[in-house]
Amino acid sequence: MTANDYLRFIVDVIHSTVIATVDSEGLPVTCVIDMMYADENGLYFLTAKGKNFYQRLKDKGYLALSGKKGEDTMSCTAISVRGKVRELGSDMLPLLFENNPYMCEIYPTEESRKALTVFQIYEGSGEWFDLSKKPIERDSFTFGGAEITESGYFVTDDCIRCGSCLSDCPQSCIELKEKAVIRQENCLHCGNCAEVCPVGAVIRR
Repeated sequence: MTANDYLRFIVDVIHSTVIATVDSEGLPVTCVIDMMYADENGLYFLTAKGKNFYQRLKDKGYLALSGKKGEDTMSCTAISVRGKVRELGSDMLPLLFENNPYMCEIYPTEESRKALTVFQIYEGSGEWFDLSKKPIERDSFTFGGAEITESGYFVTDDCIRCGSCLSDCPQSCIELKEKAVIRQENCLHCGNCAEVCPVGAVIRR
């Protein structure tokens, strides 16, 4: 899947996400916000200018969001995004209302919609995590020119091929080749491999 596919999944499948921002005292605050539109330039949502959420977005210009789809833990697909946000104003309101007609019941008149403004998550990174697969599947993506940063556990050339890490991997995603190799797309990031390696050949990035 491409970054745009993941953003569309957030809008079309998950839709209601939990967003984290930071208040004026540096404390985390969460709220549930619907992601209403996505394109190659990012994610779009709206809020009322009178809300504390609006002020936190204006003050910090940054947020993190998470959402999941599934009936229970073992059938769920989860996705998280963190990135920069900017206010776009009211120009996109007609498009967001057209794509999310339930908003007409909340703000039924043009006059009432004067309180609303649109925000765009225009640059960010995300992670896809699918517990319904065996082994689990994960993927990382970026959009809007965000820098790609590699994260997880990696085996260095100090590996002595002892195999200590193989039995401790809950997803059996370590293969013994010229050295131990971790399949990043199936790794839980639990850290067991780093804990049991007798020579400290597993590093975390």
